[in-house]
Amino acid sequence: MLSAVLLPTGSPVRAMEPLGRRGAARLRLSLAAYSFRQFFKTPSPPSGVAAERLIDLFQFIDYCAEHGCEGTELTSYYFPADLDDAYLLRIRRHAFLRGIPISGTAVGNTFTWPRGAKRDQEIAHVKRWIDRAAVMGAPHIRIFAGNRQEGMSLAESKAICIETIAECCEYAGQKGVFLGLENHGGIVAEPDDLLDIVRAVESPWFGINLDTGNFHTADPYADLARCAPYAVNVQVKVEIQARGQPKGPADLARLVQLVRDCGYQGYVALEYEAPEDPWVAVPPVLRQLRALMTV
Repeated sequence: MLSAVLLPTGSPVRAMEPLGRRGAARLRLSLAAYSFRQFFKTPSPPSGVAAERLIDLFQFIDYCAEHGCEGTELTSYYFPADLDDAYLLRIRRHAFLRGIPISGTAVGNTFTWPRGAKRDQEIAHVKRWIDRAAVMGAPHIRIFAGNRQEGMSLAESKAICIETIAECCEYAGQKGVFLGLENHGGIVAEPDDLLDIVRAVESPWFGINLDTGNFHTADPYADLARCAPYAVNVQVKVEIQARGQPKGPADLARLVQLVRDCGYQGYVALEYEAPEDPWVAVPPVLRQLRALMTV
């Protein structure tokens, strides 16, 4: 039974339940462009990287296709500064001809600013990327919550975040784009706070972008399992770090199983952040994930 939640406006609404997908789990392998963050051609390319090792998003799409991915996640940070619809349509065409769907994109934002110019800028930024995702045919955008602002309590920050996400979700639904809130530290460093926000945003176009490396709690696997029923996208990291423990290799089989156990149907994107060279390290991880996901 759905329980009532009080939004910042004071109006009671029904809490969001787990997505409750029908049928068996269906996991589709994707790769996040952020995995190759050191190698993208940008207006300020990374120092110390040979020019022949730099790539653009078209080449990244080729890489995903050539390594057997079923999706390609195009992080917003690596699009050109003079981005227009013509470029987005070229990206969409290129991905289609390579036979690989664009699984989503990801933006950087802060949704804990109080009402005012800063919050308006963040909302406008996310809405702009909703429009861009729709042009590309990308069904999902990863968003952040943000940190607690000075002078605000955690409860106040969460209330502001809920209100801001709700406004963006209303717009996203008009474009057919899902927004996935990532467990990315700040006010959603703990699973209870993340779930409070997700359950309070009453939108069929909203859920969790479940990042397997971002809970640094006593039992990250258990907390990921709690949140997985709300996932609209999953990003897998090859490392995990429990509270008070050093970072260590993630149990990829366990991570795949916990999203399978909740009946997840959608993309599981490798987001590689370990220190090894991704050109060397990513292909074997993709092979391992593919094997685990096709069991």
